[in-house]
Amino acid sequence: MFEINRQRNYRWNITEDLAGYMFMTPTILVIGTFVVLPILFAVFLSLQKVQLLGGIDYEFIGLGNFRRLVEDQRIWIALRNTAEYVAIVVPAQTILALILAVTLNSGIRGKNWWRILYFLPTVTSSAVLTLIFMWIYNTEGLLNDFLAFVGLPTYNWLGDPAVALKGIMMMNIWSTAPFFMVIYLAALQDIPQTVYEAAELDGANEWRQFIYITIPLLKPVTFFVVAMGVIGTFQLFDQSYIFSGGTGGPNNATLTVVLLVYQAVFRNLQMGYGAAIAFLLAAVIITLTVIARRLFGGE
Repeated sequence: MFEINRQRNYRWNITEDLAGYMFMTPTILVIGTFVVLPILFAVFLSLQKVQLLGGIDYEFIGLGNFRRLVEDQRIWIALRNTAEYVAIVVPAQTILALILAVTLNSGIRGKNWWRILYFLPTVTSSAVLTLIFMWIYNTEGLLNDFLAFVGLPTYNWLGDPAVALKGIMMMNIWSTAPFFMVIYLAALQDIPQTVYEAAELDGANEWRQFIYITIPLLKPVTFFVVAMGVIGTFQLFDQSYIFSGGTGGPNNATLTVVLLVYQAVFRNLQMGYGAAIAFLLAAVIITLTVIARRLFGGE
């Protein structure tokens, strides 16, 4: 009798497992087709020298593309530019997003209109924003007119290697902070008001409440914001491409890792080398995400 029940349970478990996999099959197919297979193909490409002209031909060269990464000076320029961009944009947009969220959560007048106004840059096309800022950054554009009006020095924002990347940074901080502001605002509204009331009874002013209650309780959200910010900023492409016309200029000042992948694949037709650069970028992003997780304790 025990053996019969055991066999029935075994068959029932198999039936349940098969039903579960049948329900999962569409998702598995989609992920396998559009995620797993492209990754495996990218691994294959990174180990090949791909000939595209006169017919597609693959030549196995092992780690040759990765050894070339070490010798390519433009890789180090792109990594330096991207690292500088991440180091400035991610903290700036995180702090600005938190300030905007706290301001809106404080109950100011017309907060719904302020939310719409703040969020407008996020829903605007990145290409359109870039073109608008190119007009603003023109040597005779709005920004230089304002700087001259207040007595500050003007710049050739699009042609000076010393300030070209800073111009992209300013634009991206302004356009991405509102997205993270919404995330912070939702997290702030989830904090129980009783916690602040108890702190107020203990004599804590608003600043102490912010430092010792709000910021610690927002650590998981901050990890998410920083992680998403790092991933997004390391993938900077469209603004750099439009600003420089795809060259990464002036003098490689706006050259980024993703733009370098584009140039390798679509300009130089070096698909294997482009795949190797993409894996380098993935390794850097994963490493920084793990570091951020350890710093902020995010799950």
